[in-house]
Amino acid sequence: MFPNLFSIGPLTLHTYGLMAALGVAAAITVTTLSAEKEGLTTDQVMDMAFIMILSAIIGARLLYVLIKLPYYIKNPLEIFELWHGGLVFSGGVIAVIISMALYLKRHGLSFWKTGDLWAPGIAIGQAIGRIGCLMAGCCYGKPTRCILGITFTNPDSLAPRGIPLHPTQLYSSAAGFVIFVILIILKSKKRFDGQVILWFFILHSTARLAIERFRGDYRGILPGTNMTATQFIALITLVTAVILLFVKKHQSEKQGRDKKTTT
Repeated sequence: MFPNLFSIGPLTLHTYGLMAALGVAAAITVTTLSAEKEGLTTDQVMDMAFIMILSAIIGARLLYVLIKLPYYIKNPLEIFELWHGGLVFSGGVIAVIISMALYLKRHGLSFWKTGDLWAPGIAIGQAIGRIGCLMAGCCYGKPTRCILGITFTNPDSLAPRGIPLHPTQLYSSAAGFVIFVILIILKSKKRFDGQVILWFFILHSTARLAIERFRGDYRGILPGTNMTATQFIALITLVTAVILLFVKKHQSEKQGRDKKTTT
């Protein structure tokens, strides 16, 4: 693929970074368009975007480094070379949830309502960002004879070259676009706060569990299991989101019955 678009002297425009930036821009744009309906200003959206971007990068990179800790112990300076790829979405999500929970509590904003607002934007942002993974060759798939297999030839690619591989980056990107469409539809019909963001976690985790089976890069295996750290996090996230969805739905239905009783 094309890890580097072009170079001017010592400066190189990396495709991974460009697509990540476009993904962030798309997420902010989608969220801003519906922010006013939720009583939020553009400035608040931008403040939250800055916090989420920073915490997502730190969390996603930290989990990736932990997965490949032996390598980074020997090559510590490469921890900061983000342009070569190496971000684990699950790690970013965890960091974003923690940082946003603190921010929203401080400003008296609803975690669930704000989560619903951002969910579609996060989905499309991830979908676009995964194209950057394809260009860089990171997050590559296992060797395959499938007609969908792609072969990397660029010497700067992070994927093994000359071997047809599952295009797991495209699988993830396609899943992101599908999830985005589903969430947009769901958002227009939502019945309670938290419904959209919880469905995001359910759909994303389900897709991640399926796609992880085709990943070929080293993911780190949890002791005593055949699961990667990412699969384990996705499974925990899926179960938690399903439980919370039923809890929130029950609470919403109960509040509806209570209102009818009082009237």
